[in-house]
Amino acid sequence: MTDLAKPSSAPPQRSPQGVSRERLKARLYKVLEAGHSHDWQSRVFEGAMASLIILNVIAFSLETVPAIHDRHMVFFRLFDVVSISIFSLEYAARLWVCTEHPPFRGLSPLRARLRFARGPLMIVDLLVIAPFYLGFLFTIDLRVLRIMRLLRFFKLARFSPAFNTMLRVLARERSALLGVLIVLLGMVIISASMLYLAEGNRPGSNFSTVPEAMWWAIATLTTVGYGDVTPETPLGKILAGIVMVSGLGFFALPIGIIASGFMEEFRRQDFIVTWGMAARSKVFSLLKPEEITEVLKVLKARMAPPGSVIAVDGEKPGALFMIGSGEVEIVDSDRPELAPVRLDEGEYWGARSLLTGVQAETATAISTCDLIVLDQEDFRTLSRTRPLLHRRLQLSLAEVLDPFADAARVEPADPSAS
Repeated sequence: MTDLAKPSSAPPQRSPQGVSRERLKARLYKVLEAGHSHDWQSRVFEGAMASLIILNVIAFSLETVPAIHDRHMVFFRLFDVVSISIFSLEYAARLWVCTEHPPFRGLSPLRARLRFARGPLMIVDLLVIAPFYLGFLFTIDLRVLRIMRLLRFFKLARFSPAFNTMLRVLARERSALLGVLIVLLGMVIISASMLYLAEGNRPGSNFSTVPEAMWWAIATLTTVGYGDVTPETPLGKILAGIVMVSGLGFFALPIGIIASGFMEEFRRQDFIVTWGMAARSKVFSLLKPEEITEVLKVLKARMAPPGSVIAVDGEKPGALFMIGSGEVEIVDSDRPELAPVRLDEGEYWGARSLLTGVQAETATAISTCDLIVLDQEDFRTLSRTRPLLHRRLQLSLAEVLDPFADAARVEPADPSAS
């Protein structure tokens, strides 16, 4: 009697081409989206793209000079085609690799790409390349096409941390800035009305109507003072002096708002790591108080916005992360049977990664996170400057509990199920 053949429970084997394709996709994702500064390929890519964007802005400016444009018309056209080709490849590559982004892994490839394409930065990327292709379908004024090329400047938001910081500050202070704008509008109308009442009845006056006087009010309040329109009566000059002084004081308001916003943003990014926060962490349980103080000197602060990838499984070098505030989701691709784990304030991950030099988890910020980071470079510095402390820290890290110790297990799908 022969046994019935049992269906194999082993997962289907992927072809070498499929494996290579997945590796290429994962690598491209790390270069395009993860954006870690210690990865030389990511640094080269970001530097090259930022340089190309700046060169495009310079080319746009030079093209508006007729003598330069006529002499180098072929070069400008060729440069534009090459730039659009690179930006188009970048856009397509980002759409291809977005399925590697942890928040989209539970979606179908089509839904993931549609959701990713609706992101603000992807919309900017699309607006950068769309006018070039629309020019083949519709007749568009050359001047409009040139102006649309200025949109390429906003691609710098993807590659410039300073640009992102400025946008976050403006977004956070938008209510206060809107209030200042309303006050400015009110001051312009009041100043123009005052000069209209003081000099509007004079023959040949430049303040015969409130709209005409508003030009003078704007130039005076902004402290520009072109001098093309000036009051002539004593009362008008007195009122003009009051408006000038008011303008000096008024413009301190938005400057102060933006400056305080930048200070708050820098405070969030470089918040002070207190001794008590580190002492309560199990990571430093074997260290003495004075040793914890020494370790604090090499810890770095990092801020992660919601949805950003903090660390990627398999990247080098590894690092230890502790959460000052916020929530993070970590996944271990080497142990797919374990469900993702969510960590919040006071918790940590990456102890094993710091010891092995290879990141063991992919981490994504669920909310805005303030993180404390101990990376490989600083860990090695401790081994040279404080070898005994380095050894004790190694022992402490070796005893740290695995963050996946209590993780739920994901039941594998039954291949025989129909």
